Amino acid sequence: MKQGSLGSTYKFQPRQIVCLEHENTRLYTEVIEVVTVRQICWVRPLMLVVSPLGHDSLPAFSPEQLNLYDLRQGADLLWPVSLFRVALDTEVIPLLVQLDNPDEGAQVNNAEAHQQLSCFIRKVWLASKNAF
Repeated sequence: MKQGSLGSTYKFQPRQIVCLEHENTRLYTEVIEVVTVRQICWVRPLMLVVSPLGHDSLPAFSPEQLNLYDLRQGADLLWPVSLFRVALDTEVIPLLVQLDNPDEGAQVNNAEAHQQLSCFIRKVWLASKNAF
């Protein structure tokens, strides 16, 4: 799992988009607040992006080839800042465009989207217990 460097995590600003990645999945979130004393980040999930099975490299795929789950109506998370990295505009903008396109956008089933998020969070937690 890729982790952000601890020095860069405190530079996160409210409304900035950050990414938490594990295996073939990325969780894009909006920073609400960074609690520096506890080294945690309060984030609001935007979308979960899953590449085709067996492929870890998301940039190798166009947004249309990825499974995209809209999480904008879900609950916020408190998560260690060390696990996040800044999301690049070039990776996020095409995904946001697809998320808002009603013809080919995200998976519409909210229950499935939140189940996918729950599974992803569990996997990240198991792989990164030392960060908690």
